[in-house]
Amino acid sequence: MPAVRRFESATNKKRVAILISGRGSNMRALVEAAKAPDYPAKIVGVLSNKADAEGLAFAAVEAIPTAVRSLRDYPDKAAADVAIDAVLRGWHADIVCLAGFMRLLSPGLVDRWRGRMLNIHPSLLPLHKGLHTHEQALATGAAEHGCTVHFVTPGMDEGPSILQTRVPVLPGDTPESLAARVLVAEHATYPRALAMVARGEARFER
Repeated sequence: MPAVRRFESATNKKRVAILISGRGSNMRALVEAAKAPDYPAKIVGVLSNKADAEGLAFAAVEAIPTAVRSLRDYPDKAAADVAIDAVLRGWHADIVCLAGFMRLLSPGLVDRWRGRMLNIHPSLLPLHKGLHTHEQALATGAAEHGCTVHFVTPGMDEGPSILQTRVPVLPGDTPESLAARVLVAEHATYPRALAMVARGEARFER
């Protein structure tokens, strides 16, 4: 697995595009964080693969450009991802953040944005990849759970970690109660991780 190096450096604000599929609660956390004058990134666009995604309405209220590129409108995933890439480039994005984008991207698109595409996953990777992470954590009797922001690579949930936050598993936890506490951690962790990348404090080691 590639390593992540951390550096101390100052940067100008990076242009960030966010990909969502639903309500976009992590997208909202990033948008709110970016309102701070000293935050090193600004949100320049929100793209969804679903036209009815709730997060698009929030972005529109915030005067953030939006776009929809649905897989069903293209002959295959590769063609859809070419269209997504065109939107991202049109926004002159420096960094792409996946925030509940519920579709695997093609290796070609991931490679084009390697080192500049981030994702947040609700587990302490490499534990509990894929879906149903809270159920997985409870089934294994884990004492702690959490979330990970990582660089995106072609392998699902396999990119190098940028930042993790640990959340204790409490007696009597259900997948729902655990998910709620992890989501709070996600909303704090993603803006911190994006800031690290935007400032150049965390970089993808090729």
